[in-house]
Amino acid sequence: MHEMFIQTEEQKAILETVKKFVDDVVKPVSVDLDGMGTPEERYCGDIVKEADKLGLRTMTLSEKYGGLSLDSLTTAMVVEELAVGDVGVSVVMAQTMKLATIMEKALNEEQAERTLIPYSKDPEAVLAIGITEPDNASNYFLPYPTPFRTSAEKVDGGYVINGMKHFISNGNRASYYLLFVQTDKGKPMLEGTTCFLLERGREGFTIGRVHDKLGENLANNAELIFQDCFIPDENIVGEVGKGFQLLQKFFPSSNSFAASSCLGVGVALYEKAEQWAKIRVQGGKPLIEHDGIRAQLGEMRMLLDAARSYTHRACYLADNQEQGWDWTLGALPKAMASQAVWKIATWTMEIHGGHGYMKEFGVSKLLRDAAGWLHSDGVNRTLFLKASNYMYGLDHYDKK
Repeated sequence: MHEMFIQTEEQKAILETVKKFVDDVVKPVSVDLDGMGTPEERYCGDIVKEADKLGLRTMTLSEKYGGLSLDSLTTAMVVEELAVGDVGVSVVMAQTMKLATIMEKALNEEQAERTLIPYSKDPEAVLAIGITEPDNASNYFLPYPTPFRTSAEKVDGGYVINGMKHFISNGNRASYYLLFVQTDKGKPMLEGTTCFLLERGREGFTIGRVHDKLGENLANNAELIFQDCFIPDENIVGEVGKGFQLLQKFFPSSNSFAASSCLGVGVALYEKAEQWAKIRVQGGKPLIEHDGIRAQLGEMRMLLDAARSYTHRACYLADNQEQGWDWTLGALPKAMASQAVWKIATWTMEIHGGHGYMKEFGVSKLLRDAAGWLHSDGVNRTLFLKASNYMYGLDHYDKK
């Protein structure tokens, strides 16, 4: 279980089930799917349906909606285990499990009933969140005082939305979305943004391009396009103009789930490096018998364990904030994990020598998958600045 901090028999049973699922369902097909011709073809739809049979799609929901009320720490462990098999699968499921929890907490009772009941019954259903725009990505992580381009005009009974989101995980696949839109054009996004519940197929809402990515190919990212899309008042989530406060309240674990997906890639890389070092003979003996290689493997292990411990601490405190949570834990775990895993990726390539450059050995796929986390879920430099703003009282959230 990659030295995870397993505390209960339930956690152990869940993770053993997920590991078997990864070995039996994910690993046998992930490389072939990654190599398919178009981004849409690479999507792990059949894997999602198989995951549903184990209850993975709904496990973070309460029993009312067929779930297990999984806590953030256990969810992070599941996310990492999935990513050992394939990071795209991990991202699809992590995004969906995270948003299912948020929806149950943030939606009112009527909204939750008409969203989460059909979601839980559909074995292919996944969830998405629409925030990132071509002009606003790092801006909203800080957040910089500029409005979103995607905006809403108030009309009788609701709002008319125009604009575009891009890079949206599960964007072309989701059944339901949380959409963040500028409802007050005269204010910065922190003060003038509203969250809407958006259903797939609503008139005026279409899917644009599905992005052709370097890695993480089993997850689809896409553009969301809004052309005079009417969303009724009953789909407002929380309060008008308070969208970012909703993010702050219900998203404390988001960064840590991204870190966990990244760590799964690191585990897969480490295992490849270790296996190759044991069988590859150079200088008259296996690589692992060379002091430099063996020491490098030890450092890889240290980096993984340290990043995982930090991530697990952040997850636990996100659910138990009275025990010492601070908002740097909502920004830094992913940055730490991604830097550690990128170092492990380059070392794994070096240990494999020329073989690491050949696709049939599988290292190049993992290298591509690792690269995305240097910016995914926030560019690392932006996250460091976000954390330091919290540290030195310059953050915008706590002043509103």
